[in-house]
Amino acid sequence: MASVPVSDDVLAWLLDSDPALRWQVERDLLRAPADVWQATRARIATEGFGARLLALQDEAGTWAGGAFFPAGFDFDGPEAQPGAGQPWTATTWSLNTLREWGLDPTVLRERDTAALIAANTRWEYGDLPYWGGEVDACINGFTLANGLWLGADVAGIADWFVAHQMAEGGWNCEWVEGSTRASVRSTLNSLKGLLAHEEATGGTDAVREAQRRAEEYLLERHLIHRLTTGEPLADWVFRLAYPFRAFYDVLTATDYFRAASLLRDTPPDPRVAEAVELVRSQRQPDGTWLQARRHPGRVWFEVDVDAGQPSKWLTFHATRVLGWWDDAVHGSC
Repeated sequence: MASVPVSDDVLAWLLDSDPALRWQVERDLLRAPADVWQATRARIATEGFGARLLALQDEAGTWAGGAFFPAGFDFDGPEAQPGAGQPWTATTWSLNTLREWGLDPTVLRERDTAALIAANTRWEYGDLPYWGGEVDACINGFTLANGLWLGADVAGIADWFVAHQMAEGGWNCEWVEGSTRASVRSTLNSLKGLLAHEEATGGTDAVREAQRRAEEYLLERHLIHRLTTGEPLADWVFRLAYPFRAFYDVLTATDYFRAASLLRDTPPDPRVAEAVELVRSQRQPDGTWLQARRHPGRVWFEVDVDAGQPSKWLTFHATRVLGWWDDAVHGSC
């Protein structure tokens, strides 16, 4: 078990979940034998959320007929207005979701998904080829991770991050509009893709140095502060919401550093501590974490609760982060 106390009631509640979540609870909290959680993980392709999303893939290998937006998206219409939210149904978002849920990539490889996407899908920006990446750092982070997962050739995207890293160490998706300052959100999404690259290939000296500089960009801000004033980045850094999508908060940031620490078998950086304690502070008396909001935007179907309700996904991810931190810092209980 993780060192964070997980009551029998909370554990039973988490285990009573879709296979996309249950297998992770079995592996990371229950510490079940591999054959147990692997059997649950295999059910993603045939049951529940995973099967539903797989069934929505079209004959062209895409979802909603588009790369980042649904086909025919009206960039001047109601869904494009401030506050309307990004539609979450297109190919990139659907691949992100299936990958993050833990779907065996063989399922999509057997459908020749990577080749179909390459043949049938181009980015809305500049009509660029899908697996070559885009100009947006977040999109390139997603595409790097998804391409590695599906066996596409995305080596050029990893090199893109080296070439486009900003002076202070991070990235900003708005650089093409003239921004010269990095963004925590863009930097985190980029780092997630680069960590997938490191895990799959070991990386290169240049890419690993880019990762180090980007991680330092977040760490010198303790993940949550403005470097100039020491004030919190914004209220949104404290608002936890699932699905995580491309958003930045204390949970998504600490979970990245958990994953990096475990992959590299290195101790956590002490500058993560404040963000971890902010995650801990949102734990309810019953051991759950509450959904702060639902990110607006069109979805295929809902996978978590409304705002104000206990979220199984947030409870799992937060409990796992705290377990990693407490085991590493204080030793296993």
